[in-house]
Order: sequence, then structure tokens, then C-alpha cells
Amino acid sequence: MNDDNNPQGPGPGGNPWVKSLMVWGGIFLALLLVVSMFGQAGQAPGSAIGYSEFRERVVAGSVKDVQIAPNQITGTMTNGDTFSTTPVAGDTSLPKMLDDAGVSYSGKEAEQPNVFLYLLIQSLPFILILGIAFFALRQVQKGGGAGGAMGFGKSKAKLLTEKQGRVTFADVAGIDEAREELEEIVEFLRDPSRFSKLGGQIPKGALLVGSPGTGKTLLARAIAGEAGVPFFTISGSDFVEMFVGVGASRVRDMFEQAKKNAPCIVFIDEIDAVGRHRGHGLGNSNDEREQTLNQLLVEMDGFEANEGIIIIAATNRPDVLDPALLRPGRFDRQVVVPIPDIEGREKILSVHMKKVPLAPDVNARTIARGTPGFSGADLANLVNEAALLAARRNKRLVAMQEFEDAKDKVMMGAERRSMVMTDDEKKMTAYHEAGHALVSMREKASDPIHKATIIPRGRALGMVMRLPERDNYSYHRDKMHADLAVSMGGRVAEEIIFGHDKVSSGASSDIQYATSLARNMVTRWGMSDKLGPLQYEATQEGYLGYGGSQRTMGSDETNKLIDAEIKTLVESAHNRATEVLKGEEDKLHLLAQALLEYETLTGDEIRELLDSGKIDRPNAPSAPTTKPVRGSAIPKAGRRFGGEAPAAS
Repeated sequence: MNDDNNPQGPGPGGNPWVKSLMVWGGIFLALLLVVSMFGQAGQAPGSAIGYSEFRERVVAGSVKDVQIAPNQITGTMTNGDTFSTTPVAGDTSLPKMLDDAGVSYSGKEAEQPNVFLYLLIQSLPFILILGIAFFALRQVQKGGGAGGAMGFGKSKAKLLTEKQGRVTFADVAGIDEAREELEEIVEFLRDPSRFSKLGGQIPKGALLVGSPGTGKTLLARAIAGEAGVPFFTISGSDFVEMFVGVGASRVRDMFEQAKKNAPCIVFIDEIDAVGRHRGHGLGNSNDEREQTLNQLLVEMDGFEANEGIIIIAATNRPDVLDPALLRPGRFDRQVVVPIPDIEGREKILSVHMKKVPLAPDVNARTIARGTPGFSGADLANLVNEAALLAARRNKRLVAMQEFEDAKDKVMMGAERRSMVMTDDEKKMTAYHEAGHALVSMREKASDPIHKATIIPRGRALGMVMRLPERDNYSYHRDKMHADLAVSMGGRVAEEIIFGHDKVSSGASSDIQYATSLARNMVTRWGMSDKLGPLQYEATQEGYLGYGGSQRTMGSDETNKLIDAEIKTLVESAHNRATEVLKGEEDKLHLLAQALLEYETLTGDEIRELLDSGKIDRPNAPSAPTTKPVRGSAIPKAGRRFGGEAPAAS
């Protein structure tokens, strides 16, 4: 096992910074030694002069004494300076010249080179080559991990040993059933005898399945915090490389590390990156990914059993996983992590609100009721946005108003205060949204209106937000027809008030929604009397909305009948909206004028206006506003019907 993954620490010299310092220190000392050796080998006392110059100085009487060696002459000048020169071979006149000039001279044996220094200089290249080879061998032996020069075939799994910020099951809320199933695995690791005495065996694998943001990775971190055993974490994309066989090598190395630390848990995030159906890649094959998957299947439940290793994986695409990966013995359990209900949302909000100073008027239950369809990540973002809004407003506490404004921002987007609309555009938008709102109020199966606004949000010039009173897990035929009628309300209001030739492109998103809903009713949900309860469209490669596409099954005549039924449903909804709005045209004018005056109306204010003809709002403006109107994006939860900017059609 790598020193980097050792929970006890790397040991002496195991720190990579210390190792790097030692290596560079050794290189620096070697360079100093080489410079010193070559400097000493070529050094001679005094300044070097030419032999002819040396003879001239002897004749001139400038030389005091010399020492003559076979390969060098050194001496001292009369002024005290030293010199050296190389004699010319065969010159026998030098002693007589020195005698005539009165220079004292003596002989000197040739200097013998340092044997150790000579051998060191000669062996230096070989020492350097051996050092490089030793370094490369160490890299291969230790695996290198993600940073080793030869470690691209080694596992990138990291041993989680966090001490601060540790997540436990107490931090996981709103997904109680999924938490209970994983708590059982943790209990088995803590006390195996409690289960084994009755013949029970620990699950070999658990697959966490759920939409993005529901808390799959958070659950895995909670298991790491609670288990008390080594916890390895890796992403599915870390296995796949461009070189065939590297992924399989990493799988083998990961399980070898896990065996050394058994019992342990290995968490693979986004396993669909490596676990897709075999034979479904580009050109019906993908050798690298399929070899990696085959090795993973063998390691999880092959000829050799891996006792004490629990594999936990997470994905939001269970439909694309290979069946061999999902069978018992590999992933024994599939733990569904759902979108939280109202009780779960309240618990999740309570967890995140602990980190925020709250005002006394904040009610988590009220916020949970107004956020159907929100995941745990959405709720965490909502609390964070409320805290940021309070900070920008220089408040010490986060009040309910900040949560309401943050909810509007998350669901509909931030206001665009720079966008200015003409009076005609505001009037068209007001009647469009009033049409949606009035039809929604008259359709019994429709969800209650949360808010109607003519403030531009994103591409929409205005919108009507509807929120269900409770969490819905299925939808009935009457509600679908009501939604179709509400979606046509804006277009019908424009036709009634402004005429056929003045209808705008603002209903493009409404028409798209109505067509999609009608097509699903006919082809997928069996809600056409002519076509019957049959499925005429199948989803290919995933599910629709997450990379999937629809393929119509049937003959040309069947497809024509499908198109006719879709048109009939949408036209029926159009006629239904026309009947409502023409019968209450006075209420349509009243609601549109209120939107022009107040810009935004709540659902209660709309009901009060339709019942009593007025709105009891303190400090309300007495005339239509002239300030620029603002805008936002498409909501995540609830159904919005609104006008779309003509430029975006």
C-alpha cells in the first residue's frame, strides 16, 4: 500500500517535501564537488605566463627564484608576485640562462594525481546513470499513484481520513428510509456477530440511486464518518483512460489496497461512467470501458471472494447500467434516494438553518410547503441565497422576507432591473398573465396560484406560478386537461382583447408545454379514446430529460392518428379557455388592470379581487407605476405559464 494512503502517517522521510529537499540537496552537493575537483585539478600557483615571456623576464632580472618540474615551472618575481609557465621540451639552455641572471633555481618532482579523486571523476557519469535508474525503479515499486511517473496504471482511490468537518447520519435528513438501510451496513461493520450468528452475511454492495442533488454523496460521507473502518473514495471517470487496459489495472490495484485494509468500504461516485451496458458504445463497442467493467465485475464477485470489502456506488442513471453489475452478489441492494416530501424538506431546512442566524418569524414548515419538488441541494441553495440577501440588506438576522425573496429567485430567477418595457408591451403582458390566472381560478383540478407577475424574468415578460397544496406522485386526467386549458389562457386572452392579427409570440413556451403534455397523454399514458391504453413512444438511451430521446412506434397511419389526437386535445383546451374568458371578460379586464397597477399579485390577492372586486393592500399605489419593470428565469418547481419575449421565439 502507498505511504500516501497510510492512515498512520508516512513515517521518517515519508514526507514528499522532505524527499524533494533531500534530492535537490544531494544534487547541489554533487555539483559543488565536481566544480571543486575540476578546479583543483587545473589550479596552479600564481599567474600563468608564456614560456617566451618567462625567458625575457629572466634576462631582464625580474625573476628571483624558480622551481623546475618536468611539466611546469613556478617561481617568484623580484616584486613578490608568483607565476607559473609550461616549459618547452628539449630546452637545455635554461639552466645557463638562470646562472647568468643570478636566479636561484631547484628541481621538483612532477605532482602525482589523487587516485581517489581521479576514480571519482571517472565514475561520476556511471553514478548519475545508476541514480536515475534507482529513482525510476522506486517510482515503479511504490506505484506512483496520481503523481508517480510510472503510476498511470495505479488506483486513484483516496483514503478518507477527515477529522474536521466530519459528516454523520445526524447531518442527513429527509431521506430516512435510505439512511436506515445504510445504517444497517455500518452496524454490521461494528458488530458482525450480531448478524452472523443468525446466518446473515454482510451485503457486498449497495447502489445509491436518485436524482441529482438528493444527497447520495452526502450519505456516503456519513457512512465514512460513522463506520469506523477505512473508507476509500473514487470517481467512475478515474478508471477510464485513452490507453486500453489502464482502467482494468486501476481496478485491480484498488481492490489490492482494499484487501490490505479489510474490512473497509469503497465508494465509487458516478459509476455510470464505467458501468454502462456493454456493446452500447461508439461503434457498438468501447474496449477500454468494457475491459474496465469486466475487471470490476470479476473483482466484486468472481472466482476469488473479497471478504470484508463493501462497495457503495452512486448514480442518477440506473437505466444505463449493465445488468451483470446489478445482480445480487455484486450490488445486493439498490437504495433509492428520493426527492424529499414536505416532512423531509422541513427536516433538511432545519439542518441547514442551524448555520444561519434566524429571525423569530422564520417558519421552516411554511417554507417547506412552498418548495415542492426541491431536492436537498436546492434547499441548501435556498438557505444560502436567503443569507446572502440578508447580508446585502445589512441585516443581522435572516427573516422570512429573505426566504420568500430567495425562493422567488431560485424558482424564477433574479430580477432584471435594467429592462424597460413600453406601455403597450406591459398591457399585452398583463392581459396574457390575467388570462392564465383567470382560467386557473376557474379550473377546479388546477393547482392554486402562488403568484402572478408582469415583471420580466429571463426570456419571459411575465408569469403565473402555481404550487400544489401537497406533494403529488401521480397526475389524473382531469388535472392534465386543466393544465392544458391554463396553458392556452394567455393566448386566448390576447385573441379576445387585441384581436387575431395582434396575437404575439409570447405564448411560444405555453404552446410547447401544451403540445408536450398532449403527446405524452396520447403516446405514453393511454389517455386517448381512439388510440386506447397503448404505448406508442419509447425512450431511447436513458430517460427523457437526461440525455434520452423518444422514438415513435407504429405505422404511418398510426402516426397520423397520433398527430390528430394531439391537435384535438390542444384545440379542446383552447376552446375551454375561450369559453371561460369570454364568459368573464369583465373579470379579465379587472385582473389585468390590477397587474398593471401592482405588477405582482399573490394568489390570495387574486382570489380577493375576483370575489370582491378590490384588493386590500396597505400603502398600495393609486395609479399605474411608471418605474422600469424587472425580470427573472424559469422556475424549478411548480408550473409557470407566462409570456415569452418576442425576440426569444
